[in-house]
Amino acid sequence: MKLKCAVIDDYQEASRRYGAWEKLTDDVELTVFTDHLDQEDQVAERLAPFDAIVIMRERTPFPASLLQRLPRLKLLITSGMRNAAIDLPAAREQGITVCGTTSNSQPPAELTWALILGLTRQILPESTALRSGGPWQHTVGGDLHGATLGLIGLGKIGTQVARVGAAFGMDVVAWSENLTPERTQAQGVRLASSKNELLAEADIVSLHLVLGERSRGLIGAPELAIMKQSAFLINTSRAGLVDQAALLDALSRQQIAGAGLDVFEEEPLPQNSPFRDLPNVLATPHLGYVTERNYRGYYTEAVENIQAFLAEEPMRTLS
Repeated sequence: MKLKCAVIDDYQEASRRYGAWEKLTDDVELTVFTDHLDQEDQVAERLAPFDAIVIMRERTPFPASLLQRLPRLKLLITSGMRNAAIDLPAAREQGITVCGTTSNSQPPAELTWALILGLTRQILPESTALRSGGPWQHTVGGDLHGATLGLIGLGKIGTQVARVGAAFGMDVVAWSENLTPERTQAQGVRLASSKNELLAEADIVSLHLVLGERSRGLIGAPELAIMKQSAFLINTSRAGLVDQAALLDALSRQQIAGAGLDVFEEEPLPQNSPFRDLPNVLATPHLGYVTERNYRGYYTEAVENIQAFLAEEPMRTLS
């Protein structure tokens, strides 16, 4: 019998376009779901018939409670080589092989700059006014040259953001708990002595950390109060890095100038979310990794992972 495989949360109907699924025609029966289900009961009912599931990042969580309701599941493939929404110990206990795909760090860095530039130069309000017949030139944009870019995290993505900041003539400063002077010097970046020093100094604060127990809620009300009133906060990493209620409060009171956000605690973002309405928020629907190059890589390697699993030689396994 053929392996029954589901691709879920394929919002753009991209999986068939970018993956060579014809290589699996003789061995795999493919079903693609383009909608998103929020309730675990619905997800469990839909996915119960499948032996393999291909997921996109953390759009749908796979906790132990869901995995236990999928007795047929033998192979779970995620885009990227890290997915905090999968209970890996529970998957191992249930005999489920979990595989990932490689990912490029350039797209999130590029989107970070789209948000920085959009906020600084007031692109959204000016474009909206132009399209609606509103006033011609009704804002005054800010300047990047000579401004201070504060990076919380200087990994692969943070490093690329730093290089672009330097090219704009910005003063780039970075901080994280384990960041060393040797690391910052190698990138031509200043090392802040503390998180608070960076927040007080930066005109733009951009977050580039992995979400974990130590980093969750790293930016809360006390940290937002330290930032300049003219500063922007950019988050293309994970929503959990920031206390969302504190951020909404700071933005509503214009305690900071604005925020560029690509990630949210609940995705898709609810229709009644205040983030949809605040005039000083430039928001995108988690587009950091959504590019042709990444999608082609994700779905090409998903097909390869299935082929390897069928050959009893799993590849790119997560542990």
